[in-house]
Amino acid sequence: MSSTTAASFTKRFFSKRKPVDYIKDILGGIIVALVSIPISMGYAQIAGLPMQYGLYGSVIPIFLFGLLTSSKDFVFGVDAAPAALVGTAIASFGITSGSDEAANIVPLMALLVSCWLLLFYLIKAGRIVQYISESVMGGFVSGICCTIILMQIPKLYGGTSGIGEAPELIGHMISQLSDFNIYSFILGISMIIIITLCRHLIPKVPMSVIMIVVGVLVTLIFNISEYGVKLLPEVESGFPGIKLSEVQFDADIFSDMLFSSLSIAAVILSESLLASKSNAMKDGYKLDPNREILSYSLANLASALSGCCPVNGSVSRTGIVRQFGAGSQWLSVSAALTMLGVLYLGTQFIGMLPVPILTAIVISALMGACEFKMAIHLLKTSKQEFYIFLAAFLGVLVFGTVYGVIIGIVLSFTAVVIKAVTPPRALMGIIPGKDGFYSLGRNSEALPIKNTVIYRFGGNLFFANINTLENDLEQAIDENTKQVIINASAVGSIDTAAAEHLLMLYNSLKEKSIKLYITEHIGEVNDKLRRYGTDELIENGAVRMTVPLALRAAGVKKPYQTEHPDDKSKNSADISARKKSGTYVLRSARGIQAEIEWAFGDDAESFKKHLTENVYQAIKSQEVLNADTIKKLESLNRWGRLNLFDEDELLDRLETRLLNRAVRHPDEAEKIEIVIEERRKLIEQKMLRMDPEIFKRLKNKRIERARQLYSADPETYRLVHQQGKKHLDVLSKSNPKLAEKYREMFKDMPMFQEKNSDDQHN
Repeated sequence: MSSTTAASFTKRFFSKRKPVDYIKDILGGIIVALVSIPISMGYAQIAGLPMQYGLYGSVIPIFLFGLLTSSKDFVFGVDAAPAALVGTAIASFGITSGSDEAANIVPLMALLVSCWLLLFYLIKAGRIVQYISESVMGGFVSGICCTIILMQIPKLYGGTSGIGEAPELIGHMISQLSDFNIYSFILGISMIIIITLCRHLIPKVPMSVIMIVVGVLVTLIFNISEYGVKLLPEVESGFPGIKLSEVQFDADIFSDMLFSSLSIAAVILSESLLASKSNAMKDGYKLDPNREILSYSLANLASALSGCCPVNGSVSRTGIVRQFGAGSQWLSVSAALTMLGVLYLGTQFIGMLPVPILTAIVISALMGACEFKMAIHLLKTSKQEFYIFLAAFLGVLVFGTVYGVIIGIVLSFTAVVIKAVTPPRALMGIIPGKDGFYSLGRNSEALPIKNTVIYRFGGNLFFANINTLENDLEQAIDENTKQVIINASAVGSIDTAAAEHLLMLYNSLKEKSIKLYITEHIGEVNDKLRRYGTDELIENGAVRMTVPLALRAAGVKKPYQTEHPDDKSKNSADISARKKSGTYVLRSARGIQAEIEWAFGDDAESFKKHLTENVYQAIKSQEVLNADTIKKLESLNRWGRLNLFDEDELLDRLETRLLNRAVRHPDEAEKIEIVIEERRKLIEQKMLRMDPEIFKRLKNKRIERARQLYSADPETYRLVHQQGKKHLDVLSKSNPKLAEKYREMFKDMPMFQEKNSDDQHN
């Protein structure tokens, strides 16, 4: 054992944990072993083996897995998918289930599966999992859970479990209705209801173990077998030791076995890795995929030596044990030792367990493991991801685990390709008074630089998405455009086709007297441009390190002139086209704060209300209030200093919030209103000094906010309007020039010319 492996082993088994945590692990292992008794016996029978071999396969394989795995709470054992695949395979070989020949072939299948998994470990096949999305994992796991539930349902009413996919399983369920037993059905359904309710009401109570005890007591007290309720078969005590040495090799079907074992190994790899990765993500620790594959391989080798079928990660038993907070693989060690103890000391009670109660335990665990909450969340947040979840779910349910794996992988790669072909893009501009360049569609304060298109492309450039870039620029350019600047800061790679298209775009724009610049990308992109024979772009100066340098090369100097919304020189058809394409959105009338809008999008309004209330409460608590109070409070919610437009809207919101309480708290209102008035005066003076056009934008934004308030709440607007008149009176004395500008703004407000408003003010 290497020093790294030893350190990993010590960390997982002897880390600084509380004693109660180890108790949870050991208790979880005992629960897993008890629940595994009926499950492993049933799946062994499905694989074509005598039932007791399911118990034999739940000792050494589980112990080895616990020692080797990097997972903290994942359960391994005899499970549905590989058992069903083995059962199908031996049937195709013409071998009768339960026969001596089946007992020879099944362990050999497990040995071949172990060899395939070892090969997967050597080629590091676990890396493929990083390309499988969470929505695929959720759909995949949910599909497996529902498939196993359909397998188990007939056992609730006295039938036998089925094999196959959903159509075959539903048909099997119907065929088993001829053996319907009402007592068995009532017992099983009652247990499902009790376990489900207790999971929500008393989640820490191990209801699975309690129900096993209840099952034994019901058998002893009521002798339910006399009413037709099936019990588990009796098992001889003891552990048989190594069985693979007794197996006879059949060369005639070896090639068929080789192919079947490959498909089983692929299913074990995908199903176990997907499910364990999902658990690791939920619990916040890192899984080592390659180490997991090695543990799968050695666990299957141990299963073959025990004479059992291939073993796999168990979603249902993992779902049970996660309820009790197990946090290390002591649970697997505990489960293996418990099963060994059962084989030597407790086989008599196995024959007293009612099948419907054990089936109810399994079904309840599977119901809890389904990721339907994820599906609902995806439906609300991302329809594309929801459809991927649904496709993976139905793929497993209808076509089987193998095809479900293929569908999931194909969907994951398809999603990656779609995102690469249509990456995030935006037209960019400047926000007056702030450095940098901002998305026009995400920041209402941002304005395009005059005669300039600045376009940001959010991904690598290659043959499948270069047309997207060209189409976007074609829609953005109009007859006034003189320079086009591509912000390629997200471009880390470029292929031959994309490089050739950029050169053609450069020459095409040059014919129209439009300059093209590519900026912000890493130096390796320039190396590839030269390598691909498009070094003309570099030699002619079309490649610049930054956007400001490209603007300077185009003759555009600071301060940059902007195109305002009411600029008559702007082609209105072009603005409409940009709105339609989604790359240019004009929303200045909404008055949304630039940074908050950028960060919160559609949730910006609710955040602004929250920020306003925080600032309001903070102002109330200040002993000394002055014009700088608000500036000192701008760090609330970690949003730091606001720009002048942002702060002006915040003052409006504060004033509206204040006036709603003014009647009940007049002293408090007057104190805060003084602060608001002083700060508003400073904002207006700064804007007037900066640029009359900026003050004009402030006017438009205030008018729009006033109209919105007037429509939504006329009474509050009346109070705000009166306060505005007071502000104008004060301003007339202290700054007549600013007051005149403010008067021009104020006369366009709603109600200004209404006599009723003046009367109320007077």
